[in-house]
Amino acid sequence: MTETAAILPGAETAPGDPVLSVDGLTVSVRTEAGLHPLVEGLSFELKRGETLAIAGESGSGKSITSLAIMGLLPPPAVRVTAGRVRLGGTDLTRLGDEDMQKIRGDRIAMIFQEPMTSLNPVMTIGTQLVEALEAHEPLTRAEARVRALAALQAVRLTDAERRMRQYPHELSGGMRQRVMIAMALALRPDVLIADEPTTALDVTVQREVLELLRDLQRQTGTAIILITHDMGVVAEMADRVIVMRAGRMVEQGDVRQIFHAPRAAYTKELLAAVPRMGRGEGGVRQAETPPIARVADLRVVYDIRGGLLGRVTHRVHAVAGVGFEIRQGETFALVGESGCGKSTIAKAMAGLVPFAGTIEIGGLRLGGSAADAQAVRRMAQLIFQDPMASLDPRMRVGNLVAEPLVIHRIGSPAERREKVLDLFERVGLSPEHVNRYPHEFSGGQRQRICIARALALGPRLIIADESVSALDVSVQARVLALLRALKDEFGVAYLFISHDMAVVENIADRVAVMYLGQIVELGTRAQVFGNPRHPYTRRLIDAVPIPDPERRRPARPALAAETPSPLWPAAETPPAWPLSDIGGGHLVSSWGVAEGR
Repeated sequence: MTETAAILPGAETAPGDPVLSVDGLTVSVRTEAGLHPLVEGLSFELKRGETLAIAGESGSGKSITSLAIMGLLPPPAVRVTAGRVRLGGTDLTRLGDEDMQKIRGDRIAMIFQEPMTSLNPVMTIGTQLVEALEAHEPLTRAEARVRALAALQAVRLTDAERRMRQYPHELSGGMRQRVMIAMALALRPDVLIADEPTTALDVTVQREVLELLRDLQRQTGTAIILITHDMGVVAEMADRVIVMRAGRMVEQGDVRQIFHAPRAAYTKELLAAVPRMGRGEGGVRQAETPPIARVADLRVVYDIRGGLLGRVTHRVHAVAGVGFEIRQGETFALVGESGCGKSTIAKAMAGLVPFAGTIEIGGLRLGGSAADAQAVRRMAQLIFQDPMASLDPRMRVGNLVAEPLVIHRIGSPAERREKVLDLFERVGLSPEHVNRYPHEFSGGQRQRICIARALALGPRLIIADESVSALDVSVQARVLALLRALKDEFGVAYLFISHDMAVVENIADRVAVMYLGQIVELGTRAQVFGNPRHPYTRRLIDAVPIPDPERRRPARPALAAETPSPLWPAAETPPAWPLSDIGGGHLVSSWGVAEGR
């Protein structure tokens, strides 16, 4: 049965009534054994101007709940089998596609985790904004364009007129997410669902986006459902919190009650796993410990080609004159935002990209003889961010872990199998797992398989490139504990690459902060986090969400809707920071920074 579209415009909420009410929502997937519930018996209410956070780990049902509210479940396999979702006086579960199209964007909007998958790559930003406005408002093309430009200015995109003419691939991740926010709020919906809106963003961009959402919520009165697994973001943004696990709500309450007096054991476990600043466990190795790796004057340049003949039009200096040492048995962290050159350094040290300068591992120079190159590859192993992308889906995981031994012709087949079983035990996997395929494991288990493969050759250095950034907090905590234990057991050193300052502060011995291809600060964990000297380092640390609602950053003064204040100075490139060299092993470089995004 479908409600008529005629009731939609008049389905307004009375003062004090919830703008959205979910009652006993059950979403099921059709399987060979029958219907299996993905979300079961979920109930909550959302008031105007309120932020409700739905928190939980992957597979808890958070995103399925949002898709059910939006009427975007993939039929016929997944559908709402029980319950109601009422927006004002309208039951959304009873509406057909045509009526839901009138509600989506106009009265209820959604921001997805990855904006690039939500934006049409062959349409300009302006065209997509205008199209969304024309679909719901009786506007001329010129009027819609004025509204679209105002929406981009409201989300503080620099040079909004130029952004209107650009395509999604020409914008950074933070810019694209701002476009999605502008598109979602342009029609001033009653409810905005933000599904992991900052997960893929750097910590500084994340802070800007969260502050932007808060500012616009104060201006419009829009109610927000914030879906996230980041408890720091929950503490920063939420008024109330729902904690979900395996499709069920395990706890609901005020944000302060959830953080300071949680009732459910699972909520306590979730909060205990959150990495917190000031709880660093990394020790400082003795200065006389010999280095296992040395990088000097490392430079990596990418040629950008264009034109009919594919000639080099310009060059990108991804890494510019970087140098550092990694000592035996220590965790050396490289931190910084996306595009600063962290992963390029990792690839250069693994011999995966051409470079200039010096890289030595175990006393052998990378780029020397073929024998030296093979020896270096045995001593340095990589763990990538996405384990599924680095595991061959057609091979059993036991063979994947044994593959480095086969390539380097180490041991007999029986000895290799014995080695694989031993490695599986050491990383917390069972012997029967060796005959399974990668898709049969969870994300945390797949990362453990990658760690086992990295350890197969007995390396002296492991390069972990964002190896825990895609994991839930509890899985992340277990993987970090495993890395610490393996470091003590095998004496291996880590080059730990991350943009998560809280994680780095909890695992690193020494830290190097990168920006625009250069190291701007280098020192022990205590020096960098306890007494940061560089303004960029301080900015990174200040932007980390604190998982405590009592320490929530105060709201900024209310902004007039017609004259929103920018998050950054109006100039695209603010004046360079004053810089100086500081002794005592706590290096701060001397260069300027452009903050324009």
